[in-house]
Amino acid sequence: MNAKSRAKKTNASPDKKKTKSVLATFKQATQVFKPAEEEEKKETLASLAAKYRAGLEQEEAKRKTEMEEKERAAAAALTAPAVDSGSQTTDGNLKSSVAGKKKRARFPAFMKKRGKKDERAGPRASVTLDTFGTSGHAEPGSRSFPETRLDLGESSGTEEVNIDGPEENTVHVNLRKEDSGLYFNDGLRKIDFILVYEEQVETKKSVSATEERIKKWRQKFFNNLKKAGLHIEEEMVENDKKLITFIKLHAPWDVCCAYAESLSIRAPLQVVPDSKAHPNPTSNWSSKFLETFHIPNMMDQVVPNMPLDYYTCQFKTSKLERFLGSENPDTFFEDIHRHRILWEILSTTIYGKKKRAEIGVERLMDEHGLVAAFPLHDGSHKNHDRNAKPETLNKRQVLYKYWARWGCWYKYQPLDHIREYFGEKIGIYFAWLGFYTAWLLPASIVGVLVFLYGLITFNDNIPAKEICDSNKDYKMCPVCDEDIGCEYWYLSDVCLFVKIAYLFDHPGTVFYAVFVSFWAVTFLEYWKRKNASLAHHWDCLDFEEEEERPRPDYAARAPELKENPITGINEPYFDPSKRFPRILSGIAAIVIMMCLVLIFIIAVIMYRVLISIPLFENENLRARASTIASMTAAVVNLIIIMTLGKVYEKLAYKLTQWEMHRTQTEFEDQLTFKVFIFQFVNFYSSIIYVAFFKGKFVGYPGNYNRFFGLRSEECNNGGCLVELAQQLGVIMIGKQIINNAQEIILPKLKGFWHRLNTRFDKKVQRSRWEDDYELIENEGLFQEYLEMILQFGFITIFVAAFPLAPLFALLNNWVEIRLDAHKFVCETRRPVAERAQDIGVWFTILETLAQLAVISNAFLIAFTSEFLPRLMYQYQYQWSLDGYTNFTLAEAPNNTLREPCRYRDYREPDGNHTMFYWKLLAVRLAFVIVFEHVVFGICKMIDILVPDIPETLELKIKRERYLAKQALADTDTLLMMARRNELEEDDVDLNVRKTPSPKTSAA
Repeated sequence: MNAKSRAKKTNASPDKKKTKSVLATFKQATQVFKPAEEEEKKETLASLAAKYRAGLEQEEAKRKTEMEEKERAAAAALTAPAVDSGSQTTDGNLKSSVAGKKKRARFPAFMKKRGKKDERAGPRASVTLDTFGTSGHAEPGSRSFPETRLDLGESSGTEEVNIDGPEENTVHVNLRKEDSGLYFNDGLRKIDFILVYEEQVETKKSVSATEERIKKWRQKFFNNLKKAGLHIEEEMVENDKKLITFIKLHAPWDVCCAYAESLSIRAPLQVVPDSKAHPNPTSNWSSKFLETFHIPNMMDQVVPNMPLDYYTCQFKTSKLERFLGSENPDTFFEDIHRHRILWEILSTTIYGKKKRAEIGVERLMDEHGLVAAFPLHDGSHKNHDRNAKPETLNKRQVLYKYWARWGCWYKYQPLDHIREYFGEKIGIYFAWLGFYTAWLLPASIVGVLVFLYGLITFNDNIPAKEICDSNKDYKMCPVCDEDIGCEYWYLSDVCLFVKIAYLFDHPGTVFYAVFVSFWAVTFLEYWKRKNASLAHHWDCLDFEEEEERPRPDYAARAPELKENPITGINEPYFDPSKRFPRILSGIAAIVIMMCLVLIFIIAVIMYRVLISIPLFENENLRARASTIASMTAAVVNLIIIMTLGKVYEKLAYKLTQWEMHRTQTEFEDQLTFKVFIFQFVNFYSSIIYVAFFKGKFVGYPGNYNRFFGLRSEECNNGGCLVELAQQLGVIMIGKQIINNAQEIILPKLKGFWHRLNTRFDKKVQRSRWEDDYELIENEGLFQEYLEMILQFGFITIFVAAFPLAPLFALLNNWVEIRLDAHKFVCETRRPVAERAQDIGVWFTILETLAQLAVISNAFLIAFTSEFLPRLMYQYQYQWSLDGYTNFTLAEAPNNTLREPCRYRDYREPDGNHTMFYWKLLAVRLAFVIVFEHVVFGICKMIDILVPDIPETLELKIKRERYLAKQALADTDTLLMMARRNELEEDDVDLNVRKTPSPKTSAA
């Protein structure tokens, strides 16, 4: 040891020695902590489970004692002598009154939370099975008063139950209506999930082998649920033909803790302070804008019971005391967390043989072992008490009153309440839909202004005036062969269509195409910022990278287990080399279906050609022949599109399931990709044909190009752009009308048919699970996203042909938001809450469509619109466009037709292209290149200038990470911090000794 070290050791202060001693003791104590961490976790769970069981057993014993006393009191009341008038008090809770032979007794506390079990007539039974091996049976008439019948009174605050005994005695019992339908019959354990199965009421004794096998599967499934720790209770309802059994499930505290840690559920550490440094991302820019200028905001509304914003981290049982609300097991986990836990258990529970993948509730429902599985809604969505305070409404009633009603169509959406009730995935969908709808407003306004510009300059269209004033100057060639009856026609016959075409084809259209390209890119950039803020606000910012587990179906079907290289935990594993051939099979199926779509497109084209022949033969319909043929073909095409789409979606789902994707995000991304590729071809192929191919390869008289013996069709009389606008209008608007009609009518028809098959007794008050069972099944968000993404393609890819498309999309989306909201709140069963950090692969598709829109609009303006030909004619010949109509018409070569005629093209009399045609082609190609480069360059600049994550979010993220580390830091981290402090103190001590004192310096 050198002199410097000895000096340091000798001069160490007593406080320093004490600190080192404490650190040494701490180090020794923590050496054995890490290996024992798992044991501590197990012991903690076991302790929690024991306390929970003991508490339940005490509550059960206390409840049984109280029930026995009250039943004895009720029996005594029934046998007590009659009182002619007035009332007689027998104890503090019991009052008897008699009118004639009937007696009345009131029990404010008796059956306060058990009355739902016996409140209907007809044969029904309740069986309680729990993890402690106890079972109880409550049959009608099993109490002191046999043949019990319960009817609900009309009181709004309480339930009055009539219990008729054998001597026409009646007992009236007051029950709470508030939450009694959401709990087990003991009134303590909350119902987390409902399973339903139906059995036919038959007199025959023999049971088929299939039914016997299903019963065994069902029994094994329920037994395995019990082994997993769930509490089970049955309710049976019988109608004329069916016996419907409702299985109520409850996850106790220890099960919730174990699965919450396994599922990486996030728990609250601290309430986020209400500070301007942490803005709520569910707020709207329009609200801030109106507030800045002190303008009243009619869209704003105060929604009660606003969910609190917490700093959170992943739940760990060993650190339970660090979380807010951990002292109350009944309310610590939110409903959506309990639903996720139950769904995880249900999806991984075996009901048959594991080798045959007979696992999970979804597979059991496919085998008809169950007919439904769903969590309960939080009571009715209607509030019958008009005087009730907003704070007393349940979550479902809040959503209905402030979101799902049609009267709220102009109000902001309560996104935090939507997420709290339905989960992050549905919350992000409605956030995106509202954001997209708001951004459609500026695009719609500019589109209407562009259309109005066409109306204002309508009479200044020189080429249209020339056509209308031409009378019989321009005799046009037949649009089909003379041999089949097609006649010659005059250009002046299509005067009206040429004028209409100008509304969609004028200089303002070019500006609007550029504007929409910038609009689409800016919209996507700002959505990324909004999405990042929402994902952090809802604690799912890193969900896909860190927390997402294997899909239950994947886990059930995977043939082996393998260690996850990231987490080090053994997980179900499926070899990717085996998945690749399955993916290739899926691609082959997509190609086959797309070929089928192309076959139907060819069929529609042939229909359009063939139907136009008899229309041209009719003198009265000749002027409108092309329009009628195009419109009817568009309607036929729409019907084919909708039919093929439904067939392929089912096929794509089966193929994606067969491919065995590990996580739910991967599964949905692959399914979305398959369906969208097909739907893109399905919806857009006919429009692409009209926009870029129709009329481009016709040929000329005497040398027409033929297809299956028929001439290649030409554009209708107003030009290809007008026909494209017709196609867009029919397909886009028609699809919106059909989808909205489906969302309004189909749920009601399905609900009516389901209620007709269920046939619950309408004379009695139904339970919460019966009301929810009468609702239709929730079908998820796939169709909703697909509808909106296809709409986005219509308003961006082909907007140059239809400037009013964003306006129709805006009107549709205002209706769509309320339709979807009403459907989720009022018409469908409550879905299982799912986590998501963004809209998934749909965003990638949106970006692709935005880039494709730039290319599409460039080619539309260059090759389909008349903008560039008119501009070149103005520059080269006549700026006023006088003579433009005659310039664009070529003469038919001699001896090719019976009469001389004109046709649209830039050709010499011998059929060769003119020099103007080649110059125009060069200008068109140059325009496409310049347009694309300029727009793409500016879009890239927007992408760079607009950061994906707002700067105001950084402080909040750092604060939350700091709190999470402080709350869940393990002993290794504490030891490391202690060592670092020790080294820093040593360095400070050494530096102090090296620094000379003032006296020494003076010397």
